Amino acid sequence: MAGPRVVIIGAGVVGAALADEISARGWTDVTVVDQGPLPATGGSSSHAPGLVFQTNSSKTMTEMARYTVEKFCSLDVDGQPAFLQVGGLEVATTDDRLTELTRRHGWITAWGVEARLLSADECVELHPLLDPSRVLGGLLVPTDGLAKAVIAVEAQIRLATDRGVRFLARHEVLDVIQEDGKVTAVRTESGGVMADIPADIVVCCAGIWGPRIARMVGMNLPLTPLAHQLAWTGPVPALEGQTEEAVRPILRHQDADLYYRDRYDRIGIGYYGHRPMPVSADDILSVEAAQDMPSVMKFTEEDFEPAWTETQSLLPAAREAKIEEGINGLFSFTTDGLPLLGESPEVKGFWVAEAVWVTHSAGVARGVAEWLVDGYCSSYDLHECDVNRFEQHQLSPEYVLARDCQNFVEVYDILHPLQPSGAPRPIRTSPFHPRQEEKGAFFLEATGWERPQWYEANAGLVEGRSIPTPNDWAARYWSPIVGAEAQATRETVAMYDMTALKRLEVTGAGAAAFLEGLTSSKVAKSVGSVTYTLLLDHDGGIRSDVTIARLARDLFQVGANGNLDLDWFTRHLPADGSVSVRDITPGTCCIGLWGPLARQVLQPLTDADFSADGLKYFRAKKAYIGSVPVTAMRLSYVGELGWELYTTADLGLKLWDTLWAAAEPLGGIVAGRGAFNSLRLEKGYRSFGTDMTYEHDPYEAGVGFAVKLDKEGGFIGQEALTRRKENVSRRLTCLTIDDPQSVVMGKEPVYDGDRPVGYVTSAAYGYTIGKGIAYAWLPAELAEPGRTLHIGYFDQRVEAQVAAEPLFDPTMSRLRG
Repeated sequence: MAGPRVVIIGAGVVGAALADEISARGWTDVTVVDQGPLPATGGSSSHAPGLVFQTNSSKTMTEMARYTVEKFCSLDVDGQPAFLQVGGLEVATTDDRLTELTRRHGWITAWGVEARLLSADECVELHPLLDPSRVLGGLLVPTDGLAKAVIAVEAQIRLATDRGVRFLARHEVLDVIQEDGKVTAVRTESGGVMADIPADIVVCCAGIWGPRIARMVGMNLPLTPLAHQLAWTGPVPALEGQTEEAVRPILRHQDADLYYRDRYDRIGIGYYGHRPMPVSADDILSVEAAQDMPSVMKFTEEDFEPAWTETQSLLPAAREAKIEEGINGLFSFTTDGLPLLGESPEVKGFWVAEAVWVTHSAGVARGVAEWLVDGYCSSYDLHECDVNRFEQHQLSPEYVLARDCQNFVEVYDILHPLQPSGAPRPIRTSPFHPRQEEKGAFFLEATGWERPQWYEANAGLVEGRSIPTPNDWAARYWSPIVGAEAQATRETVAMYDMTALKRLEVTGAGAAAFLEGLTSSKVAKSVGSVTYTLLLDHDGGIRSDVTIARLARDLFQVGANGNLDLDWFTRHLPADGSVSVRDITPGTCCIGLWGPLARQVLQPLTDADFSADGLKYFRAKKAYIGSVPVTAMRLSYVGELGWELYTTADLGLKLWDTLWAAAEPLGGIVAGRGAFNSLRLEKGYRSFGTDMTYEHDPYEAGVGFAVKLDKEGGFIGQEALTRRKENVSRRLTCLTIDDPQSVVMGKEPVYDGDRPVGYVTSAAYGYTIGKGIAYAWLPAELAEPGRTLHIGYFDQRVEAQVAAEPLFDPTMSRLRG
């Protein structure tokens, strides 16, 4: 046996795949336990309909689905294949859906999977059961198909067993034993006999039972099992004589929340259009008590009636059949529709791989296996799947239930990238919220914060300005006021609510050395210094970009990107207690005061020197603005003179009123996130999680200036970057678009001729430069200024030019003035 002692809880499609993946990497001291029989354990895998559609707005999810397809195609059990690659067809029966399919085609193309748009006739030719009068067109992914989940489980169990992995069926987990904050064993019961299985690492792959297992170590898992209807017709006369299980593509009719699959001469029908039916993990029956299997609930025919009516319309041949059987099967849903992967923040060695459907199962297992064995995942960017991504309010039972049910309802909905979230709202409001409401703020949500996108009070600014109206899709959750606020920021001065920016405080005698070891550039500089730097993983990938201000000898304030930064810092704290890290965001607030008149607003309000020499660019100081104590940092993410002004939450409203009283007479405005995003793209500032993620290194992303490879003492990722620096094969590249109607939104494919070569990350219209802006990942050889490329936007090809950056103020004179 090699490697640490690993116990995997759950032998469904995820647990079996993980056992295979980690044993293939040399960890063979592995035990997999499940309360049910093998290979059909009674969880979601055992009743899953098996449809694998790879198309997803998330690049990571598509890549994990693609690996699952590739792996399952190689698996069989005694000649029975684990995957039937019949293709996947999505059909449109409305004009809106037809348009949406062109956007989905853009995603799948951007992520490197073959797909093509079909005419209505081509759809019917592929799937003759369709009513030609109902179908307007479709999207075909030839490599999609049907996963035979139980066969895949058994095949992977056999592979892992051959390497020495042990599988224990009918072993119920009673507890996860821990000592000094670390797992030591898993306590099980089988046939009335209890036993403790020693473990250095425990991975919870329990699916719908995941929240119950996680609670054994005090972990709150934001997952809800919800019932989803699946029915089977009796024999369909039009399919009589079909001897193969599936010959037609799997089919999605998303306009009616339906999907279909073959089963010889019968049709399987899945339905998401019914009311959400959540179930507590504690109320799921045991294997012994369940009539069929624990994950299967009684079919509620009344909920299925609309689905059957619509099915007979779309597939007229179904009128000659009847529904013979049906289930309400339990599946896992999360608040953002993404899996829950990673290690507990409090109990070392307890990991989860949860809320994973069959579609992504092998891909998830591969990523988690790499993470466990190597310390990082090299195949995918897993930041959006990390279980530690959530803020505290996002773990509350009310929030989890509401958002999980919302995600069930919206599974097949056409969702805009800026579409506001549903209830519960509002949750987090900055101290400025009353004043923002008075000015008619249009709010969108950012990690629970109500953040203004624009202000209706600025409607008068639009008059006399050239603010082009974008296309219909880009014009949703947009107003011409956005453009007016952006231009006015460059002309006078604007106040931006930056409270949603996460703020961490790092203190203690070891704080400076601690931060030095985690960051790519020198941060232990003089008191008052502010440094833009990177957090890197061991492979040199970018985990985050942060600003670190040294406010005292042993006090630093970190401008972070989210809870994963706090988790990263916390995991690396020295054991001697010489460093403390805490999230100060809830008790503080921030106003960005930016624009050419910013100094004229601020200087009369304070005795502190805010001249160009009194507080230089990327420096910080304590001061009083009127009667409000602030920490002022000379930073600007809109590319204009100004400061980030921080104070405590109780004084926030006073700070806002003080600044506004001085700014208004000078023509100052309040401005929202729409203007902010346009201005930051004109300046070429990157956004972590959108423009660059774990899969990118600093040299590719254009932030190599924040890396000091000769830094004394070293830092995480330094050795890997030394190797990667000389092998840059792709670059984050600035593109401009002349046509003001062709404002793209992000995640669109980029073409060189007819060849897809990359994808868009961030995009907006640049109201100062008068052009559309799109940042995109491209092969390095195509990232030359002046080159013409095209962006696939719905059914259009938008001409774009590679541009030198930054597009605005390349000499930095406005920032440093």
